[in-house]
Amino acid sequence: MIAFGCAITDDQLYERCALKGFRLAAEPDTAIIGLASSGTVFRSYNMLLDQAQARGDLEAFVILHQDAEIVDPGFVGNVREALSDPDVALVGCAGARDVRSIAWWEGSVTWASFTHRYEEYGGGEIPALTWYPEKIPVYAETGEVDSIDGFVMAFSPWAIENLRFDESIGGHLHGYDFDICMQAKAAGKKIVTADLRVVHHHSLVLISGTDAWIDTHVRLAEKWHDQLPVTTLDWRRRARLAEAEAAATRLGHGAGELVWEKRMEMAERELERIQNSLSWRVTAPLRWVAHLLRGGRPARERVVEVDPMPSGLVGRTATPDAEQPAADR
Repeated sequence: MIAFGCAITDDQLYERCALKGFRLAAEPDTAIIGLASSGTVFRSYNMLLDQAQARGDLEAFVILHQDAEIVDPGFVGNVREALSDPDVALVGCAGARDVRSIAWWEGSVTWASFTHRYEEYGGGEIPALTWYPEKIPVYAETGEVDSIDGFVMAFSPWAIENLRFDESIGGHLHGYDFDICMQAKAAGKKIVTADLRVVHHHSLVLISGTDAWIDTHVRLAEKWHDQLPVTTLDWRRRARLAEAEAAATRLGHGAGELVWEKRMEMAERELERIQNSLSWRVTAPLRWVAHLLRGGRPARERVVEVDPMPSGLVGRTATPDAEQPAADR
């Protein structure tokens, strides 16, 4: 039997997203464990794992964020297939290789079968790397990675018994996924991605609490220093702090560009609505005459066409010269 779990802070959000997806994907004997959040995500997820372990009959335990919605009825079957290898400890819908920090998206992203839906600026959707099957890059593939995105995590029976989130990291909400993946790797187990199609209902604010994110970045870099591909130098803490600040800044810039693009799209949609309205068309001759009376040349009416948002949210950062939105955490 495969069970689902979720730490809940907002009952309505949980019912609208996570619980809805659980019911879609559930098999007749699937168990659903909803738990009121106990402060940090580290503590809440450990409590969920303790409940899963107490059952003693699970072939997998899937933990989702309350704002994540499974949209594939075959989700459970895909989890079961990914865990058929006894060396696999953790499965996610998005992950990367060559990961050096909690900013996993700065590694080589190989799979990301989710889409990011937001409500700001009239709402919209930003598909990740492999959300559209017909647009999957040739280099993208499921399989072994260094870290997965923690908003969807499936635990094998071994992981349920042997892995727990490090509550000593503090009262932060960041880095729990990177840390649990590093624990699995240290034990000689695999972390893999699978085609688990999930919608992440999340705002365009990609990092909440930048100072806490930077602090966790440094803490976990120190914790896993010997297993990360970085040089051993006396000034490594200062370097890691700079690295954390730079990663947070790049992600913030990416989020800022997304916000700016959405504002522009909203303004262009409103302009398009006005220019296509009956009142605008009826008064067009009057504007044409007024323009001539002011000594100008007749201007042809223009209808704005809005370009679609580029796909590929994960693993890319924004630059002034290219449309490269940042990852969803």
